[in-house]
Amino acid sequence: MVGAGVLSLPYAMSHMGWGPGIVVLILSWVITLYTLWQMVQMHEMVPGKRFDRYHELGQYAFGEKLGLYIVVPQQLMVEVSLCIVYMVTGGRSLMKVHEILCDDCQPIRLTYWIMIFASVQFFLAHLPNFNSISSVSLLAAVMSLTYSTIAWAVSLRMGIQNAVGPVEYCLKSKTTTDNVFNFFNALGDVAFSYAAHNVVLEIQATIPSTPEKPSKGPMWKGVVVAYIIVALCYFPVAIIGYYVFGNNVEDNILLSLEKPSWIIASANIFVIIHVMGAYQVFAMPVFDMIETFMVKKIKLKPSGFLRYSVRTTYVAITMMIAIVLPFFGGLLGFFGGFALAPTSYYLPCIIWLIVKKPKRFGLSWWTNWVCIVIGVLLNIVAPIGGLRNIILSAKNYRLFS
Repeated sequence: MVGAGVLSLPYAMSHMGWGPGIVVLILSWVITLYTLWQMVQMHEMVPGKRFDRYHELGQYAFGEKLGLYIVVPQQLMVEVSLCIVYMVTGGRSLMKVHEILCDDCQPIRLTYWIMIFASVQFFLAHLPNFNSISSVSLLAAVMSLTYSTIAWAVSLRMGIQNAVGPVEYCLKSKTTTDNVFNFFNALGDVAFSYAAHNVVLEIQATIPSTPEKPSKGPMWKGVVVAYIIVALCYFPVAIIGYYVFGNNVEDNILLSLEKPSWIIASANIFVIIHVMGAYQVFAMPVFDMIETFMVKKIKLKPSGFLRYSVRTTYVAITMMIAIVLPFFGGLLGFFGGFALAPTSYYLPCIIWLIVKKPKRFGLSWWTNWVCIVIGVLLNIVAPIGGLRNIILSAKNYRLFS
C-alpha cells in the first residue's frame, strides 16, 4: 500500500498550498478507500464464483471482449508506469547514498545508477513466481514504513530554523498559468500514491472463503488496517515536509534532507530495498500476461528461452525509458493521472453502478457519480500537468547525463 509516491507528497503540497493540499489528500484517501471497499464486496458477489482478477470483474460488467479491452490496458499502464518510476527512484536513491557516504568522490552519472539498479532487476525477474519473492516483498513493506517515518521525523527534528534558505508557503511560480499546470501535476502526484487497486483482487483470491465465512470479512479488515497505516505515513510526510521546507522542497523529500547523514543514507537504502521488491510485485503480472499472449495467440512453444527473453527485454525497456526520462515529479504527475486514476478512482464505481444498480438519485448512486466525475477530471488534467513538467525538465537535461 505504501509506495514510493509518498516521497513526492510534500512537493505536491508546494504546488497546491495548505488549504487545497490538505483537502486533496483527505479526498483521495476517502475516495480510494471507498473504491477498495467496492472491489472487496464485488469479489464474491456471484454465488459460487470468485473474481480473482480485475479484468474478470470488468468482463462480468462490460462483457467478455469489451471488459478485457477496457481493464487490461489500464492495468498494463499502471504496472508498466510503476516499474519505470521505480527504476528512476532506485537510481536516484543510489546516487544520493553515494553522495552522502562519499562526498569527496567523483560524481557518477544518474544513468549509471539506474543501470546498476536495473542489474538487480535482471536477476530478480527470473525468479519463478510471487511466492519466491515473498521474503523480498515483506522486506520491502517494512522498508517503506521505515523510510516514510524517517522522512517526517527527521524533517520535524530539523525544524524550520535549520531548513536551507527562507521557508515560504506561497505558490512556487509567479504566473497563474504555471500555478494551474503545477496544480494539475500535483493532483497526479497524489493519485500515484494509491496503486493497490490493481492487485487487491489477486490478494483476496489467496484468502480461503466459505459461505459461512466469506473472504470479504478478513480482507476488509486488512484493508482498514492498511489504510490506517497509509494515513500515518502519508499525512505526516506531506504536512511536516511542506511545513519545514515550504516551496523549496525537492520532488523527493529525502533529497531535501542532509543531516544526520547516516540516517538519510539509511532511509535512501530502505527506499532502494523497497523499490527492488515493489518493481517485481508489479512486473510479475506483466510477465505472466506477455508470456500467456506469446503462447496462446502467437503459438510459441513455452520454454525457458521464451521466459528469459520476455523478462530480460521488459526490464531493459523500462530501464531505457527511465534513463531517457528520469524526472521523478513529472513522471508521477503524468502516470498518476493517466494510468492510476481510472483503476483507483472511478472504474470500480462504474462497475458498481452496472452490476449493483443502486437506486437512482439515492446516496450510493450520488456517491459513485461524484467519484466518477472527480476521477475523470483527474484523468484529464493530471497528465497535462505532468507532461508539461516533463517537457520543461527535459529542456535542461542532457541525454544519458
